[in-house]
Amino acid sequence: MTAILINAAVIFMLYFPDIKENNTLIQIDHFFVVFFLIEAIVKIVVFKPKGYFSSNWNWFDFIIVIVSLPSLFMAYLPLPDTSSLLLLRVFRLVRLFRLMQFVPHLTMILSGLGRALKASVFVLIVLLFLDLVLAILTCHFYQDIAPEYFGNPLISAYTVFQLFTVEGWNEVADVIAKNSQDEMHVGFSRFFFVLIVLIGGIFGMSLANAVFVDEMTMDNNKELEEKIDNLQNEITRIRELLEERNV
Repeated sequence: MTAILINAAVIFMLYFPDIKENNTLIQIDHFFVVFFLIEAIVKIVVFKPKGYFSSNWNWFDFIIVIVSLPSLFMAYLPLPDTSSLLLLRVFRLVRLFRLMQFVPHLTMILSGLGRALKASVFVLIVLLFLDLVLAILTCHFYQDIAPEYFGNPLISAYTVFQLFTVEGWNEVADVIAKNSQDEMHVGFSRFFFVLIVLIGGIFGMSLANAVFVDEMTMDNNKELEEKIDNLQNEITRIRELLEERNV
């Protein structure tokens, strides 16, 4: 894990313009590619291929090592100097996800995350359809007034999603008000955008968040319910013992 963290720090520093060509950092980066490659080979020899690849984490490490090799070959072989090959070294940062194995109750968290995603699908689909419908409506009404926000359905859909997140929604309404000459149209537009923020942003996004959080915490609720049930059973047994003694 120490090697993963140091390598991540080196890759991070290599993207600063002032030191991106620093030969020492580049050599350290190449060292870690070789280090991880040797580590994978040693593990395969010791555990045998079947034993090594029986672990999902080993599969994960092996894929990252293979993907990282082109960045090493570029330093010593006459390969074309392309940014796409250099970009492959960034994938080594994915190894940081290995730190997740030290997270307490990781299995329970992942299980809760899976349930939360499944439970949130319906709400997200509804929000997507609402976004598309509003994108067409706003594109129809404001395409000529504010083309930078509603020039076509895709731009309009992005703007509506921005309104859902309550990010800069007043700026969009102000642009409409500035470019429109009809006061009634300006008043209707402001009311319309407030309605979009209320329905999609406050109600829709809050509902999706509530469903997600509720499913994520369901395991904790189950544990609490089990403790309450056990406590009730103990109370019932105590009552029965007291009744028997009184008889």
